[in-house]
Amino acid sequence: MAKGYWVSVYTKILKPEQVAEYAKLATQAIAEGGGRPLVRGVASMVQGEGVLERTVVIEYDSLEAAIAAYNSATYQQALKVLGDSVVRDFRIAEGVA
Repeated sequence: MAKGYWVSVYTKILKPEQVAEYAKLATQAIAEGGGRPLVRGVASMVQGEGVLERTVVIEYDSLEAAIAAYNSATYQQALKVLGDSVVRDFRIAEGVA
C-alpha cells in the first residue's frame, strides 16, 4: 500500500507566536494519527518561484491515514489556532507504491 504525505510550504509567516501555538497542537495531531516528520525546517535551496521559507513533510502509512489525521478534531483545532498567521501551500499526496 502506498504511503500518504502531508506537504506544507510556508510562503510567509506573519505571526510567529501564533504559528508556535499551532505547531504544538499539530504535533499532537500528527502523533495521534501515526504521522512521522520527514522534513521540518527552512528550505536549503529553492528554484523557480520557490521561497526560502519553512517546509514540512509528514509521512503516514497510507493516504487514508493522512486524510484521517487532517480531519481529526485535534488537527482541526490546530488549524483554528493557525488562522491567518501564515500563507502556505498545503497538500496531501499519495506516495509511489
